[in-house]
Amino acid sequence: MSRHYFKNVPNLRYKNNLSSNNSSANFLTVKNLFLRAKLRDDVSKSITFLQSYTIEEGARPDTVAEDLYGDPSLDWIVLTVANITNVRNEWPMSNRVLYKYCEEKYGNDLNATQFYETREVKNGDGKLILPAGLIVDRDFTIRDPDTHNVTLSVDSPNPLVIGINNYLSETRENEKKRNIKIMREEYLTTFLLDMRDTLKYTKSSQYQSPDLKIAK
Repeated sequence: MSRHYFKNVPNLRYKNNLSSNNSSANFLTVKNLFLRAKLRDDVSKSITFLQSYTIEEGARPDTVAEDLYGDPSLDWIVLTVANITNVRNEWPMSNRVLYKYCEEKYGNDLNATQFYETREVKNGDGKLILPAGLIVDRDFTIRDPDTHNVTLSVDSPNPLVIGINNYLSETRENEKKRNIKIMREEYLTTFLLDMRDTLKYTKSSQYQSPDLKIAK
């Protein structure tokens, strides 16, 4: 995440336990990583400030920030608004990286069936009888809605259920990660000011300044 984000994160000072000296020189000052910028609930639900965005193949947080705001160092805003805390697990992999990941994870079982799911079934009047995408057992069956003496199954000419292999399952999950919310550019300055205020300390027994507190 960008150094511009950490520049706004307040400091935390704590005693160096490797030393028995209690002087101020034996206190370490670090960034308080327990604090994390978070989008306000009222903003996260607002269609005024946010808009939908689809992450393109191979895009990274910094390239998305450059595309949206003209500044790759604002990648932390992309991640904060999307509520992404773990880029490795929550950002979509490129197709090449995804295939390599699946090969390492599944080996020879890459194309093995992971589960079965239904295909959509309608009757002759167009009424939905069975929605697509329901996870079922391989031997799941139903009666043909128009020919009741016929049973629809995985072995039917138009199979009732289809097998989803490991690679396809992982691909689907990866594609879901492409759809995020982003901050509209015209509200960027307001967002930055709000985030800076959010990350300031309020007065407490550990308070030294808006940007520093001492752990006791």
